[in-house]
Amino acid sequence: MKKLFLFFLFPVLLGCSDSASFVPKEPEYSDSTMWITQYGDSAGTGADVFYIVSTWEQDWPDAEGNICHYADVWNPLHRERMSREILKAAAYMAPGNCFYAPFYRHTTIDAWLTRSEEIIHQRTRLAMDDVCKAFDYFLEHRDQTRPLVIAGFSQGGLAVVELLKHMNEETYSHLVAAYVLGYKVTQQDMDECSHIRPAQGESDTGVTICYNTVKDVKFIQPLIAASDICINPVNWRTDSTPATLHDTITVSVSPEYHVLVVTGYSGAEYHPFKDLINVGDIHSCEPWLYSECLKKNIKVRTEAFRR
Repeated sequence: MKKLFLFFLFPVLLGCSDSASFVPKEPEYSDSTMWITQYGDSAGTGADVFYIVSTWEQDWPDAEGNICHYADVWNPLHRERMSREILKAAAYMAPGNCFYAPFYRHTTIDAWLTRSEEIIHQRTRLAMDDVCKAFDYFLEHRDQTRPLVIAGFSQGGLAVVELLKHMNEETYSHLVAAYVLGYKVTQQDMDECSHIRPAQGESDTGVTICYNTVKDVKFIQPLIAASDICINPVNWRTDSTPATLHDTITVSVSPEYHVLVVTGYSGAEYHPFKDLINVGDIHSCEPWLYSECLKKNIKVRTEAFRR
């Protein structure tokens, strides 16, 4: 299995905690450099897939020592880091579909390291605003009769939840499915948004797919994985019926805790990061361990939607 390290790869960029902070320049989504796009639907039978990348940066200083809590979409290195994940997702989501992924000023991992829901909420508002603006630009320029899939990993999964709240009824009427990979969907989210309908099987449409993977429920990270819904992406069950993946891995839903519990897989290629992720949970596996299942499921749900 390929090693796919995400936001814990990079060296810590240190700055004084009492330094002034700054915000990078806003993206311009009419600029093609703000997007990765792939067109794999030559037959016209697929969907438009809108993908939101996860967290790739830590807090970083400018030349004056001011600290930034956001990725800089105009920085080629930041875009290159985000591109690693986006292109790996496109490798299985783009074939048979049209794939669109914007760069955005995602919040650095340091917000989650505070373990404060309030700070996470405050800092992610700017990032979520970028995603909504990118999505609106995408909607304005796409063929709006085509089926729509939205998907995101980790902070990108949070963005999927926010897009479901942001989209209007016309857009929702074209939604095949929303994939929240490695983030939580809470009862409060569902109470606030009628567009969030938990998936119940393999082929229902207009639904939200959500899962988080742990080795044991004692390793659930509440900031990320304290979800109120979960579906098994291997057998598309919401009960505890186990499924076998890659011949040796057993994947089961914990109906009580709404997470996936895996056995026969260590996730050792995903290194622990500051006691936040990959410490008994296997957060960084979410888009990759189940990629063949997700690829097939996007096709199944799109076909069901078109029928």
